[in-house]
Amino acid sequence: MAIGGDGLVGTLAGAICGTDTELGIVPAGRGNDFARVLGIPTEPAEAARVAYEGEPRLIDVGEVDGKSFVGIASAGFDSDANRIANEAKLVRGNLVYAYAALKALAAWKPAHFEIVVDGERHESTGYTVAIANSKAYGGGMFLAPQAELDDGKLDVVVSGETTKRHFLRSLPKVFKGTHLDEPSVTCFKGETVDVRADRPFVMYADGDPLADLPATVRVSPRALRVIVPRG
Repeated sequence: MAIGGDGLVGTLAGAICGTDTELGIVPAGRGNDFARVLGIPTEPAEAARVAYEGEPRLIDVGEVDGKSFVGIASAGFDSDANRIANEAKLVRGNLVYAYAALKALAAWKPAHFEIVVDGERHESTGYTVAIANSKAYGGGMFLAPQAELDDGKLDVVVSGETTKRHFLRSLPKVFKGTHLDEPSVTCFKGETVDVRADRPFVMYADGDPLADLPATVRVSPRALRVIVPRG
């Protein structure tokens, strides 16, 4: 049983993926995005009932330089925002993500990224490179609405160069997944993704720091059994 947030789920996923062990989840973190995507209730008693009465579903597990995750790994602007959110003491719940994004944006300077997806090289100057196993992060932001948990692929979402004003205006679109229509956003799909940048960044996933760039992200297809609601 994982009684906690997405970071705990990702850590346990690394310990049991590839085995017949089933993972039950009682969401108790700030964002609980992985449970949200799977339809697991946020109320503890209801979530515990799902863990007892639900059915297993085989899903993919992501890996950043040997460290597992289940949601979305990202670097760049997201690195700064994650660090700020983790350091925040006075802001609680999902509000911490909005606070962190605004504070990170105030100090942000564009970064140049090199992204290699299954051997194909891409470059971008802008904000963030995100590699998604799941659809959502940050307390309900559907960064990769096209991502599927059991397709054996990672969805890469690159947020390129645009003004801070436009970036701020576009942020609310992420909660509906309509930000993918923005011309500054490009998407790729693959099994192995290498990311490097022109200045130091930490790659975060499920709210936790996993690796310094350059980093390699891989997917283990249908490697984890998670108990989800029946039907």
